[in-house]
Amino acid sequence: MPPIAPLLYMRTSMLDVAYEAHGPTDGEPVILLHGFPYDPRGYDAIAPALAARGCRVWVPYLRGYGPTRFINEQVMRSGQQAALAKDLLDFMDALCIPQATLAGYDWGGRAACIVAALWPERVHGLVTGDGYNIQDIAQSLKPRLPADEHRLWYQFYFHTQRGVEGLTANRREFCELLWSLWSPSWAEGPGLYGQTAPSFDNPDFVDVVIHSYRHRFMYAPGDPALEAIEQALALQPTIAVPSISLCGADDGVGPPPVEDDDTEHFSGFYRRDVLPGVGHNIPQEAPHVTLAAICELLDRR
Repeated sequence: MPPIAPLLYMRTSMLDVAYEAHGPTDGEPVILLHGFPYDPRGYDAIAPALAARGCRVWVPYLRGYGPTRFINEQVMRSGQQAALAKDLLDFMDALCIPQATLAGYDWGGRAACIVAALWPERVHGLVTGDGYNIQDIAQSLKPRLPADEHRLWYQFYFHTQRGVEGLTANRREFCELLWSLWSPSWAEGPGLYGQTAPSFDNPDFVDVVIHSYRHRFMYAPGDPALEAIEQALALQPTIAVPSISLCGADDGVGPPPVEDDDTEHFSGFYRRDVLPGVGHNIPQEAPHVTLAAICELLDRR
């Protein structure tokens, strides 16, 4: 494994964000975003390679993960999609990044998709795990097919007090189970889990996770300060920036459909690549493919 970059911090109006940075300070900006339940270790084979190409690469810990902390005890520990997007936008503003190529999956992919959709002038290109990752909350209570409902068992668990207590007591064991279920063909996963597990010891991890999975089903109110963003997302805005969707064919939580039903959400260059033998943790399971996709978009000038 390449050496881990030193940990850095910057402050937004809400968070002290912990992040790792790679490459020359004047390099082409790239931001890599992890999901649930993962952390920046998912990009250990990608960030140094981008830095060697001459890029300036930032890999932040999302709210509720690792050393990132809320600066105010009274702030709502929201995990809603608008909060993740606003964190990304605030991160870019605080570091004076006018525009960047974004890559993310799961929660991080959602943040990247939202910023690309609502603030396209800030995004040069987008590599998104599993396509259009913006939640259609108005449709969330509509039952899905039984097989899809079965794969979302953990979300329904989080809707209960039992789920809160279970995640609180067993966060490392719980997330390890999700790693195995979501990436069933990833032989290296069990050996790498221990590098990421400490990120779930963040004191806000449980609150942020529970709110995320309740808000998306309208079982918890959102942060009033983010309501304007949520209203914009309810319109399911299209993404116009050049985009590549990477989908793991063996994804245990959201296997890609045969026909790409996300095409209508992208109005610019867009391509979906389905990756055989890859599960949900796309950048860590398929770093070379992820790196190639990022570089392809960097080269689009």
